[in-house]
Amino acid sequence: MKYLVTQSEMKQYDKNTIEYFNYPSIVLMERAALATVEHLRREMGDAGYRVLVVSGCGNNGGDGIAVGRLLMLQGCKVDFTLLGNRENFSKETALQLKILEGYGYEPYDIIPESEYDIVIDAVFGIGLSRDIEGIYKEAVLKINEMDSYVCSIDIPSGIHAGTGHILGCAVRANLTVSYGFIKLGEILYPGAGYCGKIICGQMGIDERSFLGKKPYWYTYDSIDDIRLPMRRPDGNKGTFGKVLVIAGSDSMCGAAVMTGRSVFRMGAGMVKIVTSQKNRDVILEALPEAMLTVYGENFDFEEEFEKSLSWADCILIGPGIGTGSEAVWMLNKCLNESSLPIVIDADGLNILADMIDKPVNRKIILTPHLGEFARLYGCSVKEVSENLTKYPQKLADSMHCIVVCKDARTIVACPDAEKEFINTSGNAGMATAGSGDVLAGIITGLLAQGMEAKEAAVMGVCLHGFAGDMASACCGERSMTATDIIDKLQELIKKIDEYK
Repeated sequence: MKYLVTQSEMKQYDKNTIEYFNYPSIVLMERAALATVEHLRREMGDAGYRVLVVSGCGNNGGDGIAVGRLLMLQGCKVDFTLLGNRENFSKETALQLKILEGYGYEPYDIIPESEYDIVIDAVFGIGLSRDIEGIYKEAVLKINEMDSYVCSIDIPSGIHAGTGHILGCAVRANLTVSYGFIKLGEILYPGAGYCGKIICGQMGIDERSFLGKKPYWYTYDSIDDIRLPMRRPDGNKGTFGKVLVIAGSDSMCGAAVMTGRSVFRMGAGMVKIVTSQKNRDVILEALPEAMLTVYGENFDFEEEFEKSLSWADCILIGPGIGTGSEAVWMLNKCLNESSLPIVIDADGLNILADMIDKPVNRKIILTPHLGEFARLYGCSVKEVSENLTKYPQKLADSMHCIVVCKDARTIVACPDAEKEFINTSGNAGMATAGSGDVLAGIITGLLAQGMEAKEAAVMGVCLHGFAGDMASACCGERSMTATDIIDKLQELIKKIDEYK
């Protein structure tokens, strides 16, 4: 598990370290500078580079001055630019400046018209909460125009540390050395697109600085963190779960195939697909392991559907079913006449959004993309996008269900949660038709094997992202398809099982 912190959390952990552990703030600053120089040398090597440090008035500026001094002592040619009124410098930054002046350096007030190999961005840190203006905006724009390798201190100047929003403008870094813990705003877009390579630099603040109050956000960034349901050696196909997949209208047969295949790939024992009768032949050929119940014929489908509900251990409904009368009827049946765990995706979510009385207090997992989420929540897509750290939790609380809000950074929100998961695996190649169907199938396959709903949602999102990364490495982001993600699931799960 890797924690992601907001600006207020990080400030509290910094305060705890200084006050509770009696750790001098200037020592923290010096260690932060040492960590930055170490990571910068790993990236750039030991050549005598021409370096420009651009610092503001706060402690981030002091960090930058310390980094520049250490680089200077290692043989680099370093210039310093200090922005703002020096009377407003923090105590630590004023001390760093005094040390620097002891070495005979007099900083510039503006960025020199010179060429540099490396620029150290230390204008603003995590405390920034309003748009950048005036000389600071000019400096940020100037840094972005320079043909230099840019290393940002703690966070690129101009990014809101809690939301990833761009506050007027922001530095585009090649490397960001984030102190203590990676900031949430460095993971969320658009801020994530400005950070370049993110490295966590240790400077004396670790989990002991929480003093029992852990961060709200966490992520998994390694397959070492993945947990899969236990595979009983004496089990049978019924042991590993019977899944009812309701997917695929007349023109959306592929949704049923990809969803069913994903459920099987995750280890579910049995799958029954409910779909339009026009999809029968394709599904029988593409997925012969699955059982099939079709609608649109003359026999008593309602009786068959009710038998299927009684047979299943869990339900997945929505991919490609449309919003016609059959789809509406099936979702109502699943919600009102069954207490089984249920994953609702795609068209199922659109139908749910139009229901006056939405179900509550059920083991339900919703998997909306931003458009579907907006319809469920009753807002615009723009509002969702700008409030990813708030709205999913509000929907989860109001409907008493788990919400998997799918975006470049997928969030899993649970009712009354003390901490929430944000996914950092995956890539832009996964923005392709059918990828969401695959995710819904993965989550349902885990749910079928007895995994708790929240864990199934979190692990499903992780597996989906890791498999997507493997597909990208094999096929390239431009060329990969949802089927490639399914194909890589097999390799990924085998690797996890071997590791464990």
